[in-house]
Amino acid sequence: MDKASRSFRRKGGAITIDEVAARAGVSPMTVSRVINGHGGVRDATRERVMLTVRELGYRPNLAASSLAAAQHTCIALIYTNPSSSYLRELLVGALRGSARAAAQLVIATWDTLDADSQRSAARELTKSVAGVILPPPLCESKAIVMEFIHAGVPVVSIASGRFSEMISCVRIDDHRASHDITAHLITHGHVRIGYIKGDPNQTASAHRLQGYRDALAEAGLAYDETLVQPGYFTYRSGLDAAENLLALPQPPTAIFASNDDMASAVVSVAHRRGLDVPRDLSVVGFDDTSAATMVWPELTTVHQPIASMADAAIDILQREIRRPHASARDIVNHVVPHKLVTRASVAVKRPGRSKRR
Repeated sequence: MDKASRSFRRKGGAITIDEVAARAGVSPMTVSRVINGHGGVRDATRERVMLTVRELGYRPNLAASSLAAAQHTCIALIYTNPSSSYLRELLVGALRGSARAAAQLVIATWDTLDADSQRSAARELTKSVAGVILPPPLCESKAIVMEFIHAGVPVVSIASGRFSEMISCVRIDDHRASHDITAHLITHGHVRIGYIKGDPNQTASAHRLQGYRDALAEAGLAYDETLVQPGYFTYRSGLDAAENLLALPQPPTAIFASNDDMASAVVSVAHRRGLDVPRDLSVVGFDDTSAATMVWPELTTVHQPIASMADAAIDILQREIRRPHASARDIVNHVVPHKLVTRASVAVKRPGRSKRR
């Protein structure tokens, strides 16, 4: 070690990043970028900094590095989803993932913004965030996604019904999940199964409807349009759909609502009409949010691990953010398993059982 190097040694103290910067003739920020593998530093400068680090025996402060990462890695979670129970799960997972990654999480709602205002908000966000998480329906807006892509900001979608080659995604197989829960009702003897659709602007809604139809077809049951009602993943739309289904001359013996909020509404309408769930009417939902266990009886539903999906989205974003060149990005299609959760809202349909109306 030469005299200049020895002059930086302080009795009882460790070498600091400021001392490395002074010796290498660069700013402390440049030293930080080199050590953390970030781009934007010339090769000659990078080599000079690393040589100085080795000569001085510099050891980065890991706690300080984590704090700096949290200050400089900002991830946005943007939502317009009307389901509060779905949003709660989403936030739990995103907060858990961002804390583990030492990243700052910015949460924004665009509920009141029209399409033009959403694009403007996206352009503004590109100036301050390193990555973005988009749940439906925002993740299926090509205009919004392209705002981030053009700015070089990586995006991960959650729970989209389709895989896009432009952005990474974390999702379940909505078709298979819907098929499975419909088949569950069929195995319990139900042949007149009502269905409440999801938001028509989300591709997952179409996949869930098709899963319902395919399960009926496999069981040799005809698809009946009168048993299918529109829905928008809201409690209110579930109320309206349930009223229509249960007012039919020959009402269904089971209703599959394509999210838990709407399924909870079905239970409410059934009780108001004097029907016992599940003795007179079996009801199932989708997502396994808190809404599924806040009604009586608790709902049989499809468990979509929303919190874990948001957590995984943070990990994918972190890997993308750390890549020095956008051209090296690896688009990920991460399909996570779903699970059928059986509770007390389904009963076997016995032939000849009368229903109170």
